[in-house]
Amino acid sequence: MSIIEDRTSGIAELGQQLRVDAVRASARAGSGHPTSSMSAADLMAGLLSGHLHYDFEHPHLPGNDRLVFSKGHASPLLYAMLRAAGAIDEERLLTYRRLGSDLEGHPTPRLPWVDVATGSLGQGLPVGVGMALGARLAGSPARVWVLCGDGEVAEGSMWEAFAAAADFGLGNLCAIVDVNRLGQTGPTRLGWDTAAYAARIGGFGWHAVEIDGHDPAQIDRALAEAEAERSRPTVILARTRKGRGVATAEDKEGLHGKPLDEPEKAVVELGGVRSARVEVKGPRSKEPRPSRPARPLALPPFPVGTTAATRDGFGAALEALGEANPDVVVVDGEVADSTRTAAFAKAHPDRFFECYIAEQQMVAAAVGLQTQGWAPYASTFAAFLTRAHDFLRMAAIGGADLRVVGSHAGVSIGPDGPSQMGLEDLAMMRALWRSVVLYPCDANQSAHLTATMADLPGISYLRTTRAETPVIYRPDELFPVGGSRTLVASQHDKVAIVAAGVTVSESLSAAERLAAEGVPVRVIDAYSVKPLDAAAIRQAAADTGRVLTVEDHWPVGGLGDAVLDAVAGRVPDVRFQKLAVRRMPGSAGPAEQLAAAGIDAAAIVRAAQHLVA
Repeated sequence: MSIIEDRTSGIAELGQQLRVDAVRASARAGSGHPTSSMSAADLMAGLLSGHLHYDFEHPHLPGNDRLVFSKGHASPLLYAMLRAAGAIDEERLLTYRRLGSDLEGHPTPRLPWVDVATGSLGQGLPVGVGMALGARLAGSPARVWVLCGDGEVAEGSMWEAFAAAADFGLGNLCAIVDVNRLGQTGPTRLGWDTAAYAARIGGFGWHAVEIDGHDPAQIDRALAEAEAERSRPTVILARTRKGRGVATAEDKEGLHGKPLDEPEKAVVELGGVRSARVEVKGPRSKEPRPSRPARPLALPPFPVGTTAATRDGFGAALEALGEANPDVVVVDGEVADSTRTAAFAKAHPDRFFECYIAEQQMVAAAVGLQTQGWAPYASTFAAFLTRAHDFLRMAAIGGADLRVVGSHAGVSIGPDGPSQMGLEDLAMMRALWRSVVLYPCDANQSAHLTATMADLPGISYLRTTRAETPVIYRPDELFPVGGSRTLVASQHDKVAIVAAGVTVSESLSAAERLAAEGVPVRVIDAYSVKPLDAAAIRQAAADTGRVLTVEDHWPVGGLGDAVLDAVAGRVPDVRFQKLAVRRMPGSAGPAEQLAAAGIDAAAIVRAAQHLVA
C-alpha cells in the first residue's frame, strides 16, 4: 500500500469512528445533532490526523492551532475528536448533555480545548478573524481553522468576516464549510452549488477550494493547500451529505437535531465501535509568548472647574494605557474620531484594528483577540452596539474578557436625532451575565474607569457622552467598581437624588436651587451602575424616605431600575420616582434635549418638590 493510500484510508477509518461516537453520544443523551456531525466527520478526520497542530495537554500554548466549531450544534463531532485524540475517554464522552457534564449541547470554554462559546450561528468565523489577528500580532505561526455550516452562510456576520479577513490578509485563517445542503427545516439557499459559494466568497479576496467532502484524498490536499497559503484566507467548500453512512438518515430531511431512531443498527452499519487513538501533530512552535514589559501609567489630568466630554477622558486615558500596557489592543467601528480611539490608533497603529461599519465583526474580533492573551477595547456609538448584542451575549456565555465602550449615549448628543442616541444600552449591558456597567460623569472619572477596565474579568462597559460636562473630580481621585460618590449630604436631607453621567451636574444644580427653597437633598453619583453601591443607596433611602433617580436613558432597564432593585423590599416606607427619557426625541440642542426629556435641573427640582409634598 502506498503512503497516499495509507493516509487516505486512515482518514476514512477515523471518519467512521467519529460518526459512530457522534451517534452513540446523541443516542445516550436522547438529543443532539448526529446527522450534522456525520456530514463533517471526514473533514475533521483529515484535519485531526494530519494538519491540526495542537498539544492537548497544554491547550493554551501560543504555538497551538485553534479550532472553532462555528456550527456548534455539531458538538458530538467535536467531542468524538477529543476522544480520538485521547483528551477524554469513552465514559466521559457518553455524559454528553447530562447534568453536570462539561460536554454541553453546544461547546463552551468549560472545556480547556474550547476557546469560545458557539451555537448562535454566524459567530465562529468572525471570532476566528480575531484569533488570527491575535496570533499574527504575537508573531505566532499557529493557524486558525473554523468549521462552518452552509446554512449559517446566510448570516450577515459571515460576510462581515469574509470581508474583514481578506482586508486584513489573514493567510493563517481557513474556513471549512460543510456544504451538506440541508438546514433545520429544509434545503439551504444554494444547496450543493459550491461553485456559487466559491464565486461569492472568492470575490471578497479569499482563496476558494471546492472538494468532495467525503473523499479523503481531496480533503487532505485541500487542507495542505490551505496551510501553504500565506497571503490570504482560504475557504474549503466541501460537498457533503447529512447523516452520511446510514441509509435511513443520509441526505434525509426532518432529522436535524434528533438522535437516530435505531442507533444500534446505525453503529453496525458504520462498521461498529472503534477506539483508535490519533497522534496529533504538536504545536507549530514551542516558543513562549514574548514578554512585553509594562510601564507606569500616567493618566491625563483634566483641571477641576473646566468642562470636557467623558469621551475625551476615555480617549486620552486609552492612549496612555496603550503606552503603559502592551497587551491593550483596540477595535473600532469606523468612528474613531468620534469615540476618541483615534489617539490610540495614531500612537499604537500596530495594535489598532479598524473593523469599519461592521459592529458584529468588531465585537467578534475582540472576542478572538482576548483568546490570544490580548486585552481588547471595542468602541463605537452606544446605539450601534445593539447590532452586536448577540455576540456580546455569547461572549458572556463563553466567559470572554472584553472592554466595551459606547459613546454618544443619550439625548444629550443633541441635534443628530434618535437614530444616533443610545437609549437602550444600559439595559442591554446590565442584562449580560456577570457584566460591569460604568457611567462616568466627568473626564477624570472617565479616565480612571478606562484604566480600571483593563484588569476586569468578564464584560465591562463604559458609557461615554458627546456633550461636555463640568470636571468635578480631581485627577488623583479613585473610583472603585461597585462604589458611588455622595456629593451633597446633610442630616436633614428630604430626598436622595441618584444620578449618573450627564445627569450628575444637572442634579447638583437642582440641589442648589432646592437648598435655596429650604429643601435639602442628597446627591449620589452612581457611576457604577452594575454592580451598584446598594449599601449607600439603601442608607440614603432610609435617611430621607424618598428616592429620585435621573438618567439619560429609557425608563426600562437602566439606572432607575437598578436602584429600585436595591431598595424595593429592603427599605420600608420609601417613596420612589424615576426620571428618564419617556418620549421619542427629535433634533435639538443638548440643553433643549435634556429639558424636553424632563431630566434637566428644572425637572429634577419639580420632581423633588412633588416627592416632598
